[in-house]
Amino acid sequence: MNLIGKLRRSFRTLIVLLATFCLASIVISAYFLYTGYKQEMALVETTGRAECEDLKLLPYRSAELRTPKPIDPSRTDPTVLLFVESQYSQLGQDIIAILESSKFQYHMVIAPAKGDIPPLTDNGRGKYTIVIYENILKYVSMDSWNRELLEKYCVEYSVSIIGFHKANENSSPSTRLKGLPLQLYNNVALRDCVVNPQSPLLRITKAPRVEQGPLPGEDWTVFQFNHSTYQPVLLSELQPARPTPATLPRAALYATVIQDLGLHDGIQRVLFGNNLAFWLHKLIFIDAISFLSGKKLTLSLERYILVDIDDIFVGKEGTRMNINDVKALLETQNLLRTQVANFTFNLGFSGKFYHTGTEEEDEGDDLLLRSVDEFWWFPHMWSHMQPHLFHNESSLVEQMILNKEFAMEHGIPTGMGYAVAPHHSGVYPVHVQLYEAWKKVWHIRVTSTEEYPHLKPARYRRGFIHNGIMVLPRQTCGLFTHTIFYKEYPGGPQELDKSIRGGELFLTILLNPISIFMTHLSNYGNDRLGLYTFANLASFIKSSTNLRLQTLPPVQLAQKYFQLFPEQTDPLWQNPCDDKRHRDIWSRDKTCDHLPKFLVIGPQKTGTTALYLFLLMHPSIISNLPSPKTFEEVQFFNGNNYHKGIDWYMEFFPTPSNVTTDLLFEKSANYFHSEEAPRRAASLIPKAKIITILIDPSDRAYSWCCPRSSQESAPGTPRIPNGAAPSRVPPSAGKLCAGRTDPGPTNCSLAGHGQRMGTSLAGLGVHPFSVTAKVWTCPWTRFLHHSPI
Repeated sequence: MNLIGKLRRSFRTLIVLLATFCLASIVISAYFLYTGYKQEMALVETTGRAECEDLKLLPYRSAELRTPKPIDPSRTDPTVLLFVESQYSQLGQDIIAILESSKFQYHMVIAPAKGDIPPLTDNGRGKYTIVIYENILKYVSMDSWNRELLEKYCVEYSVSIIGFHKANENSSPSTRLKGLPLQLYNNVALRDCVVNPQSPLLRITKAPRVEQGPLPGEDWTVFQFNHSTYQPVLLSELQPARPTPATLPRAALYATVIQDLGLHDGIQRVLFGNNLAFWLHKLIFIDAISFLSGKKLTLSLERYILVDIDDIFVGKEGTRMNINDVKALLETQNLLRTQVANFTFNLGFSGKFYHTGTEEEDEGDDLLLRSVDEFWWFPHMWSHMQPHLFHNESSLVEQMILNKEFAMEHGIPTGMGYAVAPHHSGVYPVHVQLYEAWKKVWHIRVTSTEEYPHLKPARYRRGFIHNGIMVLPRQTCGLFTHTIFYKEYPGGPQELDKSIRGGELFLTILLNPISIFMTHLSNYGNDRLGLYTFANLASFIKSSTNLRLQTLPPVQLAQKYFQLFPEQTDPLWQNPCDDKRHRDIWSRDKTCDHLPKFLVIGPQKTGTTALYLFLLMHPSIISNLPSPKTFEEVQFFNGNNYHKGIDWYMEFFPTPSNVTTDLLFEKSANYFHSEEAPRRAASLIPKAKIITILIDPSDRAYSWCCPRSSQESAPGTPRIPNGAAPSRVPPSAGKLCAGRTDPGPTNCSLAGHGQRMGTSLAGLGVHPFSVTAKVWTCPWTRFLHHSPI
């Protein structure tokens, strides 16, 4: 009995213990489940869905991940076909800016209402590798014939489409794209954008990347779909308490950029639910071009940057660097080296101003010199004078020697081979004396400027090589000598931060493989905006992109630049008087009045010399001075003389006694067949008139090959006319003698219609004055705006 009672009590105790254990387990499990859920939600709220690696969290995920068909770009040219709403539409201009900055070829077409398209193939080869629609509705609303042609071309040649949809106040709440299983919901306010790490098109864009806060504007379009061909690229949340389309399904995240994998109709597409104002859209757009072109139109992941600090030792008291500023410069340089390989600040010094600040600033000068081995150094100018103000080379040499002696006295390295002129004076437009002095004193091999060919737009800046010196394009970063306080930044501090975080400064590095930035001494004292800018810029690039940043010394950087862009080695001279900034840094001793107002050109043996002589009879017509090597022809635009620069060219033209009525001109029988001359002439003298002499090809052939003289050639053998150098005989001479003609170049269209005149001077030898008068009485009334003799 006792045994049974003990067993009962033990059983009850066991039951109680088991129940207690179960209850405790439930409580503990509930606690951890609840807290774990809270932590997960907190993480999601904090990071804006940064951990979206599992597509189960995405409301629009496919039933299974699918891989798009590989794109074969081998049958198409690397050119973009761009349909824009108008020539001046903002989105169209933004697209063009990115294409041009990326050096991608494109053909722009105004999208017609019916959707007419240009020819898409040439001799069995596709002319375009990507088609871009500024307004995707123009694509889906094409008439069936043109749409079928375009889509057949896309399928056959593995061509993809990129489209944008920018809603406005007239947009319906929802839109269905004709022919596509896709629904659009318009005018939605969004926030907290996240990059889908599963998207196959990502290359430069880093994922998961989250942009917290409201997205710009309240006119976003989101995409809804139920087909496995679509995959979201960017997703966002709705802004709370903002109106949304009534039919918009509830979801945690909404797709603002989608990729069509081509599983529906064989055409791959990327569609954007807004324009390119949002910085992440620019990144995705560049990645989309790379992916959809089969890497045919792609940007490298390597980026080279060089940060110049001009005006070392220059500046007003109170704006210069003190000891603490120099220490911060060294610390930030070390920090940047963790994000930018081999990063080193490049210091440009003007020795005359050493120790001209306050006592604290002079101590900063001394610490800079004690730390001389920590930086790279380059010469500015001894007295910070603009080189174009020095009219002779010896004065420039004297200034440079003073700066070099200062450098040697203080242990500053002098062998970097790089220099920058104050205000970029003398670099472009070229001041010949500066280049010669640089080479004599410093053995300069590299310089940089923001002025070639013009300051704006920045995407057109290029490099060139002149007189053995490599000239690289220089970039601005929003920091100038007067921008020294954060709160006083032009437009407010938010403008600087915007430039760093996806704005202009960020895009400069994104779209340029090599960037040389101009900063100044004052940007590293005071609020140290230079350090703030580049430390935050490097951090932002590292967190949002897969770009690899590095720094090279200037000479190596220049060599790398011209390896990437060998087509830029030859300069293209502009007229300095057409750009106010160029006039301001051009010697006052020079004038554009020494440039010709018209050119006389034509094939050889067509009468150019005869017309040249008759034109000189006019009292207001003045030709170039003769050349000791090429006689009456300067031969500037078609050969190596071009590399001597415009100063050399203008020396051949006298100063006109009356710049209003006198006309300078040049004649050449060598420009007509030159591939380079039209582009060069159009750049330097864009307003010049062009008189082209054309004669019957048979007459020209007779003049070349069958001169009526006692020295006749054997039958069928071409003969060089008396006095003509063999080098001046065109390759087409043989063809002319055989009765065939060479049509010559067609690029004279670089000159405007009203600037060109073609004439036949067949009667010049018999009626010279009446034939010459054609120049003044041609169909374009008074072509040269002068009366006949």
